[in-house]
This record gives sequence, structure tokens and C-alpha cells, in this order.
Amino acid sequence: MRILEVVGLTKRFAGLTALDAVSFTVEEGQILGLFGPNGAGKTTCFHCLSGFTSADGGRVIFDGREITSQTSHEVARMGIARTFQIVRPFRNLTAAENVTVALGSRHYTGATALLGSWRGGGTRRQALDMLDRVGLAAHADRKAGLLPLGMLKRLELARALALKPRLILLDEPLGGLSHQEAEAAAALISNLRAEGITVVLVEHQMRVAMALVDRVVVLDHGALIASGPPERVRADPKVIEAYLGEDGLEARL
Repeated sequence: MRILEVVGLTKRFAGLTALDAVSFTVEEGQILGLFGPNGAGKTTCFHCLSGFTSADGGRVIFDGREITSQTSHEVARMGIARTFQIVRPFRNLTAAENVTVALGSRHYTGATALLGSWRGGGTRRQALDMLDRVGLAAHADRKAGLLPLGMLKRLELARALALKPRLILLDEPLGGLSHQEAEAAAALISNLRAEGITVVLVEHQMRVAMALVDRVVVLDHGALIASGPPERVRADPKVIEAYLGEDGLEARL
């Protein structure tokens, strides 16, 4: 079953076309890799899919419903969550409190109400459950500002999962991690699929990511240049050429 359809998605910034009529689909339960060299338009695509940026053209259809003009909080309520390349938790709050903010987003309209909700026992149990899913339960009461990057990436994922998404957009979840941390993060992402959550993944650590995804979509200078199974895309001449200026595709794979 198709859960996401992107049709002719276009975004321009002044004289730059960041996305040039990009089209692709995502099947439910799939892990799709959205790849490409720096400046290819991957994060801009995520911004458009999640409502953080309005597209200049094209359509985004989620679960049969067009969401192109929806705001970020409306998209989140519909069942799409996302993480960010640069992790920005509430550094003076604990890991559990950070997740509680996300849990409260469906029920509260202001920051004051969210602050009051943190003391609820049921909400805290839910937050602890989310942290347990990403292996952070033992660090629930540590301030986020004291957590190392690998744990912050897990916290970012826990906050996204608190929105109870059907589709999650992961922007470089392996970025900056050691090989061991990246392998552990990849296992977490694989578990999301086992739980029935569809994943679209932007990533530069290609060796780990290629082994994780079911299908690949490759952008270059805002245009889609290849899509299909990882093995076929890896050998595509257009993809190889696009990566030649970034240490070469072979070095990444």
C-alpha cells in the first residue's frame, strides 16, 4: 500500500531551484533512502514534506490525502514525524521531560500547559516507555545538555516516536556517530519497520544506510537522477558521476 506520494515537488529560493519537479513514492512499511551529494535538495525536500517550508509547486499526498499546504503541526497530527540533522533538545530539561513535551503536543496548546503536564505519572510512564524503546531509559533523569551525541540522536528519535507517527523522516540519524554507534542506530531504525512505521532516511554514511534501505531515491542539484533498489542505483552512471566531486561513490560504498 502506498503511504506517501510526491508529485512534481518544486521549491525555489531567489534564483536557485532547490527542488526541480521531484516525484517519488513510498510504500507502507518500507525504508526509503533519500540520498545525494551536498546541496542536492534532500533537507529541503524534508522541509516540504513535513510542512516546515511551503512548496512552490507539486503535490504531497499522505495516506490518500493531500497535505501540500498543511503546516508542520498539522502534518505531525496527521501522522508524520521528523528528526533534524542538527539535534536541538531542551538542554536544561531531562531526557524524560524532553519526551514529555512531545507527548503533550497532541493535547496541549501552550508551553505553560506542557510544563504542568510533566508531573503526571501516566505521562512520565509513557515518556519512560519511549526512552526504553531507544535504549535511554537508564538516562531518563539526566539533563539533555549533558548527553553525548549518540544519546542525543536517540533522544531525538524518542521525541519523534512520541508523536505516534505512521511515517518518520530521519535527517542524518547516523551523522557524527562512531561506527559502533551507527550500527546501533541502524538497528533501531530497522526495528521501526518491524513495528509498522514507515521510514524515509537522509544519510551520508552510505555503507550502513545502503544495507538498511529497501529502495533508494537520489537527488542532484534539486533533480531526481535515479531511483530503485540499492544494488541498481549503486551502479547507475548518473549516481556515480554525481558523487565524483565528493570523494567518489566507491569510497562511500
